Amino acid sequence: MTIEISKEARKEAVASIERYFQENMEERIGNIAAAMLLGFFLEEIGPLVYNKAVAEVQERLQARVMELDIELHEDEFGYWRKFDKQKTRRASR
Repeated sequence: MTIEISKEARKEAVASIERYFQENMEERIGNIAAAMLLGFFLEEIGPLVYNKAVAEVQERLQARVMELDIELHEDEFGYWRKFDKQKTRRASR
């Protein structure tokens, strides 16, 4: 699976890689080499990050689904209970 990013994001990522090399490495990296390095990371490491994100989202969604019965629960067969409560209130007056 290839992870695609927009042209704008790719441009910013390449500039960031160039800056990283400029500030942290002994030698500079050119635009083409930075773009190739970005492509390598997207293809090699990108799926790892993607799969991790999907697993975390899946875990959160499953937790939310488990809470649905609590949040959306409605008591069943409540029609007569409301009348029974009214009778109890009238009788206690």
